[in-house]
Amino acid sequence: MSFLRRLKPTYALYNFFQRRRLAHNVALYRKLGLNKAYFSPISSQDFAGLPAQPAPPAPPLAERLASSGAFVSLPAAAQASLLAFEDQGFAVLPGFFASARVDALNAAVAELMAAGELKFKYRNKLMFAFRKSPVLRQAAQDPQLLALLGALLGHEARLFQSINFLSGSEQHTHSDSIHMSTYPLGGLIAAWVALEDITPENGPLHYFPGSHRLPYYLNADYDNQGSRWFIGDKDYSAYEAFIQQRVAELDIKKEVFLAKKGDIFIWHANLLHGGQPQTNKALTRKSMVLHYFSPDHICYHEITQRPALLG
Repeated sequence: MSFLRRLKPTYALYNFFQRRRLAHNVALYRKLGLNKAYFSPISSQDFAGLPAQPAPPAPPLAERLASSGAFVSLPAAAQASLLAFEDQGFAVLPGFFASARVDALNAAVAELMAAGELKFKYRNKLMFAFRKSPVLRQAAQDPQLLALLGALLGHEARLFQSINFLSGSEQHTHSDSIHMSTYPLGGLIAAWVALEDITPENGPLHYFPGSHRLPYYLNADYDNQGSRWFIGDKDYSAYEAFIQQRVAELDIKKEVFLAKKGDIFIWHANLLHGGQPQTNKALTRKSMVLHYFSPDHICYHEITQRPALLG
């Protein structure tokens, strides 16, 4: 990693011009007694010395779901999956988006790319497409989906990131909390939308049921805390190797999700998951990942030690 990319003031300078999108954290910092400006670097190190901070209280999951009209209207299989979320760390909503709506989402992505408004980053990721398309934003903020995510999270689920894929992510096993952590822990939830049928050949999602109950593995766990002026100097591959070792040591079971077009896979902030290899590169694997967090939590990027931008 280059010198400038490791230098914390570089990120702080960028954040300085993002006051509107970061100001929500100031009241939370004050409540915790943290001497932080809205643009300050933030990581798990900053919370390590604080008294134990319980997550904001919420009724039991079954009560939260039962009080949601979005839940009551679902088929029995989807209801059962949602009720098992705290035990399994994931839930599946089969055919949540109708085929015609999925076609509209794919068309919106194609139009943005053809117009040059959406380009690949990080090899094969189309970032924040919902900001550029009302069709994508409306799907990501579908009222029924938001209600279900809020019930699972126990608090309001606020959209802050989308990633679209045209091919398999092929991302190694990880927890989202190394990228987008929260304080208190667990204030994030994600939804993966299948924008076409997924097969073993085009790089399906894999996941480890129950792995959300493992410790949250953060910078300190693979010696990547950094210093006062610099973020950690380890490549992301060091984190991936650490997780691979933990999976092998714990001998936990991997499952693969062969989704149908319109299915949604929801996962807990700490569920270990990734993308299988895409063995047939001639195929597409269109999908959309949506990340949401609770505004009652501080959301930040653990590796780069940046507060997460809203909007």
